[in-house]
Amino acid sequence: MLRYSWRFTILALGITSICCAQTLREAADRDGILIGTAVRPPQLSEPAYASTLAREFNIVEAEDAMKWWILRPDQATYDFRQGDEVVRFAQAHQMKVRGHCLVWGRYNPDWLTQSHFTTQQLSQLLQEHITRVMQHYAGQVFAWDVVNEALDENGAVRDSLWYNQPGIGLSGQGKDYIEQVFRWAHKADPHALLFYNEAEGEGLNRKSDAIYAMVKDFKRRGAPIDGVGLQLHVPALDADIPAIAANIARLAALNVQVHITELDVSLPVNANGLPRPEDLTRQADVYRGIVRACLNSAGCTAIQTWGFTDKYSWIGSHSRGARGHALPFDRAYAPKPAYRAVMEELSAGRSPAH
Repeated sequence: MLRYSWRFTILALGITSICCAQTLREAADRDGILIGTAVRPPQLSEPAYASTLAREFNIVEAEDAMKWWILRPDQATYDFRQGDEVVRFAQAHQMKVRGHCLVWGRYNPDWLTQSHFTTQQLSQLLQEHITRVMQHYAGQVFAWDVVNEALDENGAVRDSLWYNQPGIGLSGQGKDYIEQVFRWAHKADPHALLFYNEAEGEGLNRKSDAIYAMVKDFKRRGAPIDGVGLQLHVPALDADIPAIAANIARLAALNVQVHITELDVSLPVNANGLPRPEDLTRQADVYRGIVRACLNSAGCTAIQTWGFTDKYSWIGSHSRGARGHALPFDRAYAPKPAYRAVMEELSAGRSPAH
């Protein structure tokens, strides 16, 4: 009798180890979803940062290391060192890598923005850049934010170097330049998933309507777009979760993937830089709702935060100290209520219908 009791105990312990995840990564792996974060190469040498990153996430994205101003210090030079460091870390810990980003109208190097290139020169330069970068990371970066934040709050194409200042030859032709960039990207690496990434288009509004219409048009005409990235920098604790869920569902219905790419939920802080305890609880509810909105759609395949520890969040400097504490881990890498909310939703799994 004692022998069978021990066998039952061992079996029960085995089932517990399978069913009850101890980390976000374990829960996400079991659920068939990617859970990740944006990273900065200098922090990878910090033991607490690196160990938390490897333990909790199965996907990483370079916060800046694959942007123009890092990769191209001058027109003739490519510097892949920081991006390669992110890739090496990911490979060492069996993590996937998202690339961010190939085309953005902001934070480009001075040599690019102030050299007064003609449209033809700019077109050649952009295609060459996309080709060189994507081929360097072919087989290592599985998905790219090809175009980032190309639309304004009304869903119109933003004025930018790539569109009409002077643009790549498609000025005044709406979203044609975005389509051209996607075609160049697909040619450069036919195996990479190609995403359009945007801010403030996560719910139901004019911008998200424009994104939806653009993706629908691209798909109808065979333009190579595989997904939409919803940034989800949440600046208040009143996120409209039903609208976010509805937007995810309608995008997924176009047969594209949806990635939540830059999630954080910032809180107001006092003179000592601390949030109200009740706001941490409300923040957890926002995280919970967003993760559930993703899990309820089979087309939502990845959830990323923009950083994972408050120690290195961009929110404090961006808000001049007025806001902070936006991420699932505090400055000492302790999990916050937001972490536990994400863990609970991942552990609950996708809706049975999905």
